[in-house]
Amino acid sequence: MRITIAHKKPKPEVIDSIDRGFDDVFRMDGLPVKLVLEQKNWQGSTMTFALNAKIGFMSSPIKGTIEVSDRDVTIDADLGMFERFVSEDKVRGALSERFKGLLN
Repeated sequence: MRITIAHKKPKPEVIDSIDRGFDDVFRMDGLPVKLVLEQKNWQGSTMTFALNAKIGFMSSPIKGTIEVSDRDVTIDADLGMFERFVSEDKVRGALSERFKGLLN
């Protein structure tokens, strides 16, 4: 799944906003899913992350990157088995809105 969101802020400010708000963006309120952060690492303007989606006794890894450029933020995420439980469109919409909130 790929999401690209335009921004008009300085790149360091966007990186800082994403770093501080990352946990809130991936909170799945209202869904029977708990996302647990396994790893988050910045290399320059690219963050790699790994989450574990837990539903009952089942879990599925979610991995991806967030790349910040001078004009936009690109989120690439492999939802793994998580896609079987929640539609990609629903996840894309929720993440888009939450990231836009961080960038405003």
